[in-house]
Amino acid sequence: MRAIIKPHKFSGAVRIPASKSHTIRQLLIAALADGVSGIRYPLDSLDAQSCAGACRALGADIEEHRAADPLCPNPAGPDGNRLVAYTVRGCGGRLPPRAGAQNAAPRPIPVDVGNSGTTLYLALAAAALDSRAFVFDGDEQIRRRGAGPLLEALAALGVRAESKDSRGCAPITIQGPWKGGRARVSCPTSQYLSALLIAAPLAPAGVVTEIDVPLLNEKPYIEMTLSYLKAQGVHCEAAPDFSRFVIPGGAVYKPVSAYSPGDFSSAAFPGCAAALTGGPVTLFGLDPEDTQGDKAYFDMLGRMGCKVEWKRLSGEEHAAGGAAGWALAVSRDGPLRGGVFALNATPDMLPAAAVTAACAEGDTALVNVAHARIKETDRIAVMAEELGKLGVDCTERPDGLVVHGRAGPGKGGAGKAPFRGGVIDGHGDHRVVMAFAAAALAAEAPVEIEGAESAAVTYPGFLELLGARM
Repeated sequence: MRAIIKPHKFSGAVRIPASKSHTIRQLLIAALADGVSGIRYPLDSLDAQSCAGACRALGADIEEHRAADPLCPNPAGPDGNRLVAYTVRGCGGRLPPRAGAQNAAPRPIPVDVGNSGTTLYLALAAAALDSRAFVFDGDEQIRRRGAGPLLEALAALGVRAESKDSRGCAPITIQGPWKGGRARVSCPTSQYLSALLIAAPLAPAGVVTEIDVPLLNEKPYIEMTLSYLKAQGVHCEAAPDFSRFVIPGGAVYKPVSAYSPGDFSSAAFPGCAAALTGGPVTLFGLDPEDTQGDKAYFDMLGRMGCKVEWKRLSGEEHAAGGAAGWALAVSRDGPLRGGVFALNATPDMLPAAAVTAACAEGDTALVNVAHARIKETDRIAVMAEELGKLGVDCTERPDGLVVHGRAGPGKGGAGKAPFRGGVIDGHGDHRVVMAFAAAALAAEAPVEIEGAESAAVTYPGFLELLGARM
């Protein structure tokens, strides 16, 4: 699908969709819990649906509840209503046999994760708790995303973990049981470690899992995972620098009753639109105390010259804005300034940060983020290539990107549009598509984005929010 966006000022109030990271962790823990869980205001997106499907394949019963609920931060679903809750009947960490399977020859159980890398990695480890075989697969992008370090760690813990690809790409066969022991896993993506941490406590009593972590990127997401284990009362010994973990088995997850907080990764894109065109934009549904790493994007906007302000909502505003009780306002009166920003903990920021940097005065270096090359796309190369089509020069580095800013429009700015119009390729990457949708607002002519449908992976309705014509 091609989206066409004309330049215009962006302002107003936006309800942010729920966090993908929180929603997927909540779904998986609920699926493994002993009892019935309720997850309120989850993310209603393709990735979340992929996770729910994977949890069903693992044996959980999941019911969706849709209604026109004003508190839900998600746009309307295909039936005209919003997904306002999941009810999840978990399997108690013991994945049940499929109906009729007792007398049939055992066949691997298929698990389709769609485009969701988070689902792939986290559900792989959960499946390793079972003695039956599961085959994980997904779309074309998933088949290019390696899970090699995670598979090697699972193999060290006694799990059958096989891929015909040397990088450990899907299709992947997983078969337990989880025998424990000591494993070593380098984590260019934190999801490898989160997968092991969520599954390890559910190993049989007496089984101990030790994990050595010589490399860890995206540390805030491990803090998020550990917060869920703490809420479950799980005992986990962790080195202060997260280089080593010891997790005894024998735990049973309790049912979850929670809401899914707003997603800072998604909020970056309306925040970017406000930075590029001046705003003001008010974002509802976010929590300033959340552990999500990508809230650092708004610190970056402040350092570059935007006004970024948290506001406590009144009771009436709280009811209209969402469960978090806060609003985040973003605006800009003067020029954006370049700088140096380390994105090791927040690689998903790179597309929005690169577009923002293109509108700044001087150069902006986005550094220590080599793992952005192993996301849905090589985001460093893709952003350099597509920004070039819009007239922005970039210098690629092995671990990042230097964007040579063109100084954007707005009060106090240079008064010229930083982007030419034209046609760019979204490369099937939702964050690339949304970054260029925001960039189009500050272009000198309309921008056309190929593959724009991928924005629905995490932020259904974002293109419509910007007035895109499909």
